[in-house]
Amino acid sequence: MIRISVKSTEVRNQRGKAKVSGKDYDLNFQTVYVHTHDRTGKLNPYPEKTEIILEKNEQGAALFYPEGEYTLAPESFYVSRNGDLALQPKLVKLNPKPQSAS
Repeated sequence: MIRISVKSTEVRNQRGKAKVSGKDYDLNFQTVYVHTHDRTGKLNPYPEKTEIILEKNEQGAALFYPEGEYTLAPESFYVSRNGDLALQPKLVKLNPKPQSAS
């Protein structure tokens, strides 16, 4: 399981015109921290910072993730038109572990 931490609900917007097609684009990004592993499967000591592109609602507002711990949803993975395994991150909230009564 790949763990992803969301520490802020801040959204970064990027708008512009595509160089090749000339079409307008409007993307929203959210910073997340991915807890990665090395090639031997050992958890790296620090999570790595990256940004994910957010989906939008019907009004065009960014659907950001609340702060918390997540993992990747199965629908995040797909096979690209070139036949490569690709990733478009969609996050699923991890449930906190129940604490035992002492």
